[in-house]
Amino acid sequence: MYNLKIKRLNGEAKLPSFAHIGDAGMDLYSVEEIVIESGETALVSTGIAIELPKNTEAQVRPRSGLALKHSVTVLNTPGTIDEGYRGELRVILINHGKEAFKVEKHMKIAQMLVKPTYAVNIEEVEELSDSERGEGGFGSTGLK
Repeated sequence: MYNLKIKRLNGEAKLPSFAHIGDAGMDLYSVEEIVIESGETALVSTGIAIELPKNTEAQVRPRSGLALKHSVTVLNTPGTIDEGYRGELRVILINHGKEAFKVEKHMKIAQMLVKPTYAVNIEEVEELSDSERGEGGFGSTGLK
């Protein structure tokens, strides 16, 4: 078990929480009220900062309920929070819906997962090894 250290930057901030035992993602909450017009984006504050365990990253992902019911999602999904970042966590939301969407204070706006990372050395090579897939991409396997 690892510890995720959380600092409240705003006295009204709600700490991330898991809705159910065994959930991969913890809910992130808005610390502000803001209206996101149809087709617009907004940077929504959580009022918290985190210190991740060594060799991890945090991934910010959409909430399926907001996406299905309101067409609101995280724009740069998954958003990556690097281990060394100590600033406020803010979430870029986009409203793909036809109506304005109101983010309320303490609303669940995204979910965050803590995942391992691997240190790698950058190595330039003349050739890459062969693989079964090769250079096939962007629909190369078909639809059915």
